[in-house]
Amino acid sequence: MTSVSGAPFVLYGRAWCHLCGDMRAELEPIAARHGLGVEWIDIDEDPLLEARYDERVPVLTLDGVELCQYRLDARAVHAALGARRP
Repeated sequence: MTSVSGAPFVLYGRAWCHLCGDMRAELEPIAARHGLGVEWIDIDEDPLLEARYDERVPVLTLDGVELCQYRLDARAVHAALGARRP
């Protein structure tokens, strides 16, 4: 999955985290179906993000709202996507 700057989905994680890779792989088709991008942020590159998220990763947000952590909550993701529609 390609990182897209300014994308509605933001996935906070770590490069070596297997749960992060799993969530990324599950999220990719959902984001693509909705024409949305996903921005990947490695928290180890920012001390403030590392302090904020540390062992909670992966953490997924949509439009700045935290949707899930550790594992993809597809229901929460779909509910949030539905709430964005006019």
